[in-house]
Order: sequence, then C-alpha cells, then structure tokens
Amino acid sequence: MSEERREQVRSLARGLAVIRSFDAERPQQTLSDVARSTGLTRAAARRFLLTLVEEGYVRTDGRLFALTPRVLELGWSYLSAMGLPEVAAPHLERLVATVRDSASVSVLDGDPASGYDVVYVARVPTSRIMTVTITIGTRFPAYATSMGRVLLAALPQPTLDSYLDGLRPETLTEHTVAGADPLRAELDRVRGDGHCVVDQELEAGLRSIAVPVHDRSGRVTAAANVSTHASRRDAAALRSEVLPELRACAAAIELDLRASG
Repeated sequence: MSEERREQVRSLARGLAVIRSFDAERPQQTLSDVARSTGLTRAAARRFLLTLVEEGYVRTDGRLFALTPRVLELGWSYLSAMGLPEVAAPHLERLVATVRDSASVSVLDGDPASGYDVVYVARVPTSRIMTVTITIGTRFPAYATSMGRVLLAALPQPTLDSYLDGLRPETLTEHTVAGADPLRAELDRVRGDGHCVVDQELEAGLRSIAVPVHDRSGRVTAAANVSTHASRRDAAALRSEVLPELRACAAAIELDLRASG
C-alpha cells in the first residue's frame, strides 16, 4: 500500500472515531472532549469536526459539537441493502400483539480481537422495562444478551474460539456469566437447542429469549428476541408461551427475506 493510500485510510479511521465518540452519555462535546476521547491532537480533532460540519454530519454553536440526524444515513444504507428492518417490522408487530412484550431483531458486529456487539436493526416496544433506552442502532455486548449468544453460537468454530480465548467478560449484574469457559458451555447449549434464554444477565429484572434468523443460503444472519420483565414471565414461561410464537415470527421473516431476494 502506498504512503498516500495509508494516509487516506488513517484519515477515514480517525474521522469515524470522531463520529463514534458521540453517544448517549456524550451527545454534545467540546473540541477538547473530542480530542481526549479519540486520542487525537486538538488540531486534528478540529480539522475532522469542521469537515463533518461542512458535510452536514455535525452541528456546532461555536463551542459545543453534536451529531445531526444525517449520520443515520451512514448505517441506513447498509440496513436498507439488507432489507431486514422493513421485512422484520410487520412480523415483530404481530408478535408483540400476541405475546404483549417487546420484540427486536439484531445483527452481530465486531471481530474476535475487539469483541462482538449486537446492534438493533428493528424493534417494536411495549413498555420500557430497562433503565437504558433501546432504539435502532443500540449496541450491547453480545455475550450478555440472548440475541448475541444466538449469533455467537453460529460463528465458525475457529472464529468463536479466538473470541472466547481473549474474552474478559464484564460482570454487568450478579447473574452475568463470569468467564469464557462457562460462556462456551452456554453457547454449546444454545447451538443444540436452537434458542437462548438470558435471565437478568444484562440488567436486573430483564429476561429475554432469542432465536436465529437465517438468510436465503441458510446462514444465520440475524436474531430475533422477546424481552420481558422478570416479574411477568419466568424462563419456563418464556419457553412454553413465547418460544413457539417467536419461532413462527423468525420463520415468517426468513420466508419474506427469500421472497425479496
């Protein structure tokens, strides 16, 4: 790779790092904030921020910077190409009407070295059962979520082994699986069962159940889940009352994905 090409790649990576530095906890930042969170010099951070302002992805009042809705275009192009959000939405709506709990579809993002997250691409909520707001684009660590475990279980074994060998899972609640070996055993069960129940591992009071969604080639491309409050349904009820409906929803999504292709 030429030096000019390497510099272009580095510039793109730094620009994306500036965009990613904004989140729910930091919706607005000063120049110094951005420089500190990205590791860039103030001069470099200023250059990237002003470029993003000029392109319409960031706005500023002269001191504070914030993302604009235009950044959604960056992810929406990918999601639209997948067709998944539009295909899944009506089926999730029917599922929620039946089970009376929130339902979502997510995909896996990341790599073995940096770790994997689930990214929400479609969601139909009922009531807010978590202290964090879930919207399209929300991320959670894959190891602590039902959809994440379904997607991790579908990874090629060498990729999964590489990920688990370097994993140091954070204990998010007292119920979170605390090590790579117990998680490996759990993923083996998920692979065999074809579904996953996570009981208050991401957040106290939250239970969820997930199943895989396959693309036209039969590859697991996404996961669908139903989330409920622990006081509403226990794990056994999720399997007996929700799992059949959730599997039917996933099958309907798969059928439509095949038809749309």
